[in-house]
Amino acid sequence: MKIGKIKLNNFRIYKGENELNFVAKGDKNISIIAGKNGFGKTTFLTSLIWCFYGKLMTQVEDKYKKDIKNIGGYDNYLLSLLNRDIKDESANSIFSVEVELEDLLIPSIPCRTVNIKRTYSLITKEETLQILIDGDENELTKDVGFEVFINDFILPREIAKFFFFDAEKIVSLAEAKSKSELRSLSRAYSEVLGIKKYEELKNNLESLLTKLRRRGVSELEEFKLKELLSEENELEKFISHNEDKQLDIDKHLAILKLESDSLQEKLIREGNSITLEELKELKSKRDDLKEESIKIKRELRKLLDLTPLVIAGKHLGKMYNQLVLENDDLYGALTEKLLKKELESFSTSILSNAELLSLEPLIKDKIEKVINTSIELKFKKKDSTSKVGKVYLEFSEESFREFQAIYNNIKTTFLSQFNAIVKEEKINRALLSRTINKIKQGEARKDNHLAKQFRDEKTKADTKIENLLNEKNELLEKLGGLRLKLTSHKKVRSEYEKNFNLVETDKKKFEVTQNLLTKINELIKRIKQDKKYSLQKSVSLGLKKLMHKEDFISNVRVNIIDDVMDIDLLDKNGVVIDKDSLSKGEQQLYATALLKALVDESGIKFPVFIDSPLQKFDKYHSKNIIKEFYPTISEQVVLFPLLEKELSEVEYELLKPNLNKAFLIHNTEKGSEIISTRVNNLFKEFKKEKDVYTY
Repeated sequence: MKIGKIKLNNFRIYKGENELNFVAKGDKNISIIAGKNGFGKTTFLTSLIWCFYGKLMTQVEDKYKKDIKNIGGYDNYLLSLLNRDIKDESANSIFSVEVELEDLLIPSIPCRTVNIKRTYSLITKEETLQILIDGDENELTKDVGFEVFINDFILPREIAKFFFFDAEKIVSLAEAKSKSELRSLSRAYSEVLGIKKYEELKNNLESLLTKLRRRGVSELEEFKLKELLSEENELEKFISHNEDKQLDIDKHLAILKLESDSLQEKLIREGNSITLEELKELKSKRDDLKEESIKIKRELRKLLDLTPLVIAGKHLGKMYNQLVLENDDLYGALTEKLLKKELESFSTSILSNAELLSLEPLIKDKIEKVINTSIELKFKKKDSTSKVGKVYLEFSEESFREFQAIYNNIKTTFLSQFNAIVKEEKINRALLSRTINKIKQGEARKDNHLAKQFRDEKTKADTKIENLLNEKNELLEKLGGLRLKLTSHKKVRSEYEKNFNLVETDKKKFEVTQNLLTKINELIKRIKQDKKYSLQKSVSLGLKKLMHKEDFISNVRVNIIDDVMDIDLLDKNGVVIDKDSLSKGEQQLYATALLKALVDESGIKFPVFIDSPLQKFDKYHSKNIIKEFYPTISEQVVLFPLLEKELSEVEYELLKPNLNKAFLIHNTEKGSEIISTRVNNLFKEFKKEKDVYTY
């Protein structure tokens, strides 16, 4: 699938109609749309997303969701898409975006072109979508619905961000750490790797099982279930809210850390006390020690929960002795009661059998008296020797066993555990303090004005970082408790539902559905394993081609745990490489290799649009990206570079053998227009442009 033409009409900065023709010349697959900052490169990408997805563009990327939310909803967002000069021209108060696709394969429908056009009228306040196949309307698009047609036959919304992306922002692929970030990426992976449709089937089967269970419930059970579901829903909302807060903190931390690192480097350059490489090692060690400190404190808090019992000392021992006596007496008495009952039964049996011996009544009475007297004396003596006296505590056997385990732990291992972890905390604190001091010593020792300014700015940044880290740790503890509560709550609800009596007619359906669910779970597991190894191979191959450091990343490992998929980078010794230790350029290379692997594994033939294509790359990596990545990622690639800043003339020459078309965004005070230019003249025309910013 390729894009033949794109038409923008009055879309934001683009006044009037702008038409771009991408008809390919031979096997050249790269086109360039160049322009300075503020001229409309990002707007161009937004126009395509809007054309394909309209209101559903919020499902493509969080950026659009935030933009729409910040402006007050989708209706207000639509108003912001209209060129501002056109708003005053009531007769022409419309904007539209049209995309013509070629080589699109639609089952059972031969076609040469598919045209998608989305229009909004300021007069009617209506958004319209038109899809033409070979210039005509088609029953297929009407039957399935336009939005479904685009999602199923052109490009699914969930993975569109892998085909329309900001190269600088794809670093987020490499930086994903939190459970929510990893889950979000995992959902995208599932879509790209073709797993999502099976997971949707699984979810549908689980929903059906739930419905079948609930059909035969009583009014009281239904009320209780609604109550449980409502509580569950509230917990999920609360967790989601706190996860969003965590993401905001992480983003803020990342910015502040970059600021602190930059100031640190400036201070070192001023003082020349240690190298930047030594600084990097020290900072890595500091971060590891801080992480270890959090773990130690967490373990210490667990032990401190037992401290009140430890302080109780002798009183705790007395309580334990009392419980032992009560337990022995209670269960001993129970045993004796059973024994007495058995003996009395045995006595009755003897006496009844004695009748068979035809004994004299007098002798029989004597035997009965002797047996009964012996039993009574035996248990009367036992009762008189009871040690427990009055029962005070009355623990169940289970509670007694739990208390016994805690008591034995306090008596035997608590002190050694406590001393060991306190010692570990002291060592960690000393090492952390020493490391921080070494970093500080690396700062400028000159008392010049510039060094003082850097030091003050860094102190402020570090204080903010420390406060945010404390806030994040508190939030993580809170989230941990909430997730544990939610898991427990779901288990209670699930067990509650299992107790519902199935309606007779639903029993067979339930059995069939359960069998299907078992099979689909096995299928998903098998597919994930197959895709896992395929993805590992693709990412590893991509990295080897792109990175100039040989054996820096020797291998790649994909981990799949429940609904979370994560990727480890391994060195030549098989040790996991901390992604935080990678430079921004290296992180972007990894994310780029991952992106290419995902596009390849998807099997989807769709053009790839890349904004800021060479940001953060040095000259060695840029060369590899130009030669190994852009020509191979798709049959059609459109780049939006900042010429001279992101793409030099030297790098442009490397691109030329694969260049199909070149466009320049020309800017005036009235707006922007896109002009086709000869490939050889792009830089010459670019240098004529004036810095005019209208938006």
